[in-house]
Amino acid sequence: MIEAEDIRRIALSLPGTVEKEAWSMPTFRVAGKMYITMPDDQTSFAVRCPKHERAELIAAEPEKFWVPPHEASSAWVRVRLGALEDLVELRDILVDSWRQAAPDRLAEEHPELRPGVGTTE
Repeated sequence: MIEAEDIRRIALSLPGTVEKEAWSMPTFRVAGKMYITMPDDQTSFAVRCPKHERAELIAAEPEKFWVPPHEASSAWVRVRLGALEDLVELRDILVDSWRQAAPDRLAEEHPELRPGVGTTE
């Protein structure tokens, strides 16, 4: 079973990532831009997701992805931990969010950080 500590471990392994508390919850940032938030209940987490992709993602896997009404106008999506298949899928989601927040220079320096490349086991 995937746990909140897996998110922390993977996030902190990504280049330039720092953990910072905001809104009484852990957040993870690269170059000052937040790319993961972990609410206190630790049953889900939020990542960056372009609005034009979000509806499709939620429609395809509503048991995994969702957006609370108060975040509907944001470019974020929530992910249910219990619905994830494995650590590779978790890593892919976190890396995708990291790449959206990371400066181009940093992302280009780490071509190995692409979904499906490597493992975090």
